Amino acid sequence: MNDLTVKLRKFAEERDWDQFHSPKNLAMALSVEVGEIVERFQWLTEEESHNLDGETLTRVSEEIGDVLIYLVRLADKLGIDPIKAAKKKLEINRAKYPKDLVRGKSKKYSEY
Repeated sequence: MNDLTVKLRKFAEERDWDQFHSPKNLAMALSVEVGEIVERFQWLTEEESHNLDGETLTRVSEEIGDVLIYLVRLADKLGIDPIKAAKKKLEINRAKYPKDLVRGKSKKYSEY
């Protein structure tokens, strides 16, 4: 993760884009890229979403790359280690959603 962070930082610096990479702008760009992933799945059936054709899979892969890039840049700007943040959030969710209580259910934790 650190290697990717450093490469993205250098990529932005080489293009003088750091001036545009405020946390606000990165969060907005991240939202747009997630929307582009959603767009690729819009109108597909559940089955179709599991069996993407080659071109669609390539496009989804590219959008996932964009999402990761913006997420890593945002985390870097805010001094957040995304791996530590994800592990911490997993532990929080483990407490909110005890496996014996929620197994096979999709309700929100406040509904249990």
